[in-house]
Amino acid sequence: MVKQQSDSTVNGKIRCDACPVMCYIADGKAGACDRYANVGGDLIRVDPLTIIENTVNEGGKVVSFLPGTEGEDWDGDLVQAKRSFVTAVGAGTTYPDYKPAPFIVSQTERGIDMVTVVTEGIFSYCGAKVKIDTDRYLGPEASPVRVDGEQVGHVTTGEYGSQMLSLGGVHHLTGGSKKEGRVTCDALLRLCNGEAVEMQIEGGAEVTVKAGAAPIINGVEEQRMRVGCGSATIGMFAKQWAPHVDEVVVVDDHITGVLSEHQAGRLLDVPSTGIRIKGRRSTPGRYFQVAEPGTGWGGTNISDPLSILGDFDPKAAYAGLRMLMVSTTGEQYGYYILNAELRPVLQTDLPEPIRFSVDQIAENCEPAVASVLFMGGAGGSLRAGVTRNPVQLTRSVKEALTYVSCGGAPAYVWPGGGITVMADVTQMPANAFGYVPTPALVAPIEFTMRLDDYRALGGHMEAVVPIEEALKVAERRVAPRDDTRWPTAGENFKWRA
Repeated sequence: MVKQQSDSTVNGKIRCDACPVMCYIADGKAGACDRYANVGGDLIRVDPLTIIENTVNEGGKVVSFLPGTEGEDWDGDLVQAKRSFVTAVGAGTTYPDYKPAPFIVSQTERGIDMVTVVTEGIFSYCGAKVKIDTDRYLGPEASPVRVDGEQVGHVTTGEYGSQMLSLGGVHHLTGGSKKEGRVTCDALLRLCNGEAVEMQIEGGAEVTVKAGAAPIINGVEEQRMRVGCGSATIGMFAKQWAPHVDEVVVVDDHITGVLSEHQAGRLLDVPSTGIRIKGRRSTPGRYFQVAEPGTGWGGTNISDPLSILGDFDPKAAYAGLRMLMVSTTGEQYGYYILNAELRPVLQTDLPEPIRFSVDQIAENCEPAVASVLFMGGAGGSLRAGVTRNPVQLTRSVKEALTYVSCGGAPAYVWPGGGITVMADVTQMPANAFGYVPTPALVAPIEFTMRLDDYRALGGHMEAVVPIEEALKVAERRVAPRDDTRWPTAGENFKWRA
């Protein structure tokens, strides 16, 4: 475990200065965050420092990436095989911020001296962006999202095939009641550490979210992400349907598609069927607002698809007309034939070509997954642990001279001022996040650059240690995910000439 410095002891209790709470910790006890403990008079970071260790790449031919190595016969070390990367998980913080980061680690990569600055940031300005793959209606846009009765975020604008939540943020952490802040911090901590969190959306659904797992909506586990909107589904499967059915309606909350009116149907010479759809007609074969949002067919509130149809036009419709109605996931479908009164009659036997097409819709739907992206702003105090002149770090990141990662996972850095990062929590080591009772999340963040660039931006050169020293105190080693970029790979940097 990593020892932390402490400047004061009172009656045998160590005063921890790793966060603004400043706990006094008795021997054998932990602080309020459960991250620091007094062990025999030493202040110890309880969670182990985590190292990512790469294994030997046994893949095919690779190409050199560093300047001056083009054309060399190389051993396949593009992903830094047999290399270690010190993450900030378990490293400790810089609070009260005048101190250098807990670990500033140097190592040589293909003849280039590199440095990684490792620290656990105390993030009051942080939250989670949650993507829930479903057409189900979760609640009105901007509706409060509650956990244990406290608002922890809101519903934000939906994306293609997914509903989106914005959770956390400084106003919920610090701007409301103590309970709101505590519940918000706890919900964020559990979400970012891969635990399931139950949420209630005002005016909408009850949702259980766990990163990397299927969402549960109103007690039902989602299975599929929609293949597309109703119009897109028509376009994808029109050629399958045209020889075997006279009309297809793909029910969707956003855009309901109608084969005979759609351009795909026109190009396949599908004749008009006299069908009438309740809703607002957009372009041919595309209808908006056919029903209210809900958890029924295609994300609408209907359980009977015929409720969106008006009377067929007798000038075009005829007895025996075959019609398929299907949702955008293929989970709901019905095959109908018009009777003598031009009323659709549900058929119990689905013709094999129609069954095949419904199965293809389902096959082309991706599995429903809840995604959790941690988002936080690295403030001036955190950056001071990297350099005495924090704005230099911001400039280095924007110029792509410094690569930012969170627990070794790639971090997207937002444009504009400051260093606002976003990272997929499933790519980080388990239990990478902690908290302090202020309340705030504690999240790992690493800055990797060339040693010369670190010196140029005014880094804490006196605190740089070789990676071998960091490895001596590391007690936890994990392997990188197969789809994660290696943090010190040359492709992450703009190399100076």
